[in-house]
Amino acid sequence: MTALFERHRPTLEAALQAAAKRDFWTAYPEVPSGKIYGETARDDGLAAYKARLGQPFTLAGHPSDGVVGAEVSPYGPSLGITYPAASVGMLVSASRAAAPQWAAAAPEIRVGICLEILARLNARSFEMANAVMHTTGQAFAMAFQAGGPHAQDRGLEAVTYAYAEMTRTPATATWTKPQGKGEPIVMEKHWRIVPRGVSLVIGCNTFPTWNSYPGLFASLATGNTVIVKPHPAAILPLAITVEIIRQVLVEEGFAADIVLLAADAPGSEITRDLVRHSATALVDYTGSNAFGRWVRENAGGADVYTEEAGVNSIVIGATDNFAGMCGNIAFSLSLYSGQMCTAPQNIFVPRAGIETNEGHKSFDQVASGIATAVDGLLSDPARAAGVCGAIANPATLARVAAVRALGRLVRDSAPVEGLDDARTATPLILAVDASDNETYAEERFGPIAFVVAVDDVVDGVNRAADLAERKGAITAALYATDETQILAAADRFAAAGVNLSVNLTGGIYVNQSAAFSDFHVTGANPAGNASLTDAAFVANRFRVVMWRRPAAA
Repeated sequence: MTALFERHRPTLEAALQAAAKRDFWTAYPEVPSGKIYGETARDDGLAAYKARLGQPFTLAGHPSDGVVGAEVSPYGPSLGITYPAASVGMLVSASRAAAPQWAAAAPEIRVGICLEILARLNARSFEMANAVMHTTGQAFAMAFQAGGPHAQDRGLEAVTYAYAEMTRTPATATWTKPQGKGEPIVMEKHWRIVPRGVSLVIGCNTFPTWNSYPGLFASLATGNTVIVKPHPAAILPLAITVEIIRQVLVEEGFAADIVLLAADAPGSEITRDLVRHSATALVDYTGSNAFGRWVRENAGGADVYTEEAGVNSIVIGATDNFAGMCGNIAFSLSLYSGQMCTAPQNIFVPRAGIETNEGHKSFDQVASGIATAVDGLLSDPARAAGVCGAIANPATLARVAAVRALGRLVRDSAPVEGLDDARTATPLILAVDASDNETYAEERFGPIAFVVAVDDVVDGVNRAADLAERKGAITAALYATDETQILAAADRFAAAGVNLSVNLTGGIYVNQSAAFSDFHVTGANPAGNASLTDAAFVANRFRVVMWRRPAAA
């Protein structure tokens, strides 16, 4: 029964080492190359995706009392896929029935199965890329990376931490207590991992796999059954995931219902009832602060792990590479049209300007430099389409239109040329003063950025950190040439619970978070109450329970 564990042991051991070193490592190559994934992998993945369109998505033996499905690609066409739908009662009952068998399995068996699932997901990365692209609006290259290998890395990271925590305590021990001149007391002790119960994973529209895999695999590896609740607009990526998981479970002699799909329809979501159900012991949620707050307040005794929204900031004090700085910020603002929880929104710049390698730059010159860099980045339509992708939710386009009058226009948003059937928008950049707090102090999700005039770099850092403490932030960036300012900013952002990037001018961007090195979210401000992925993210998903008896003479 541990054959899968032994098969994938090298991957697990390498992952354990990577988590300890925090150096670059990946188990799943991010380049969509035929030399890596097979010469026909791209075509096969597209064909597999197309074969799903307009068809029922069958999950053998899955509870169902109807069908749902209303996904429409942000690039235009309707997917026409229907999924099995089941009531909350049916899902919870099936999950509970499958629980004892999974809980009784040894950690090595569960971890081996999780590693096999991840390997099969990786082999299907091209199919997943198309599914993610046409439910989220991500461009293909990003959908391949974020929906495939990067999500798989995050899932592997959760499994790795889960294994480390589950095996921290030995399964058995002989306990000997000296009794002076008398015979010692000798006890035989046994410890076992006991899962918490039913785990609910609530997926989001923009990153359905990347944001769901950590909680899904953390709960699965630690012995909990899992109900996967996709966003109604992005069911397909998680349906494929559940399909693969159930196939592996059955092959290994386990009940398929250890993992279930809770598909629902827009306007008839079952999320609230699942959260409030007394059987729900764990909840992983990614989404808005408003619903995140509701989840935390209504989950009863369940442990809740959230990644919510925040206001991410960049503070510019000085730079020795003005063009590189502007180009780096331009890419961060444009990537997936700002529809990332790590995307920057506010750019704090001193009113008096900054010192650069090109001489002094005024506030307006800094703002113009960033806008010009965005124009240059997106000047080629094909590249613009590949960087910006499409807009997942029509409300985001409405938000861009609504905020246009809130500041001085530096760069207007426009559709991406050549994607006429898709919802698209390039970055809107507005200049405002720090006194316009109500304008920039709220999250404006999407391709919206404010260049905010502040007194100096210290004022900018304090305002950005204060926003993080009050409203939440996942990322922050600083451009400065004074080491004292850099270290002071690192202290201030650490106190605000924000991960800081300093002087990014090359191929690493503030939006990016690397598995096995970067802890995504800190759990230390309102942007989320948990970090992906650390020991705290997995250790409370199970309990260690003992039984003991006097040792045989």
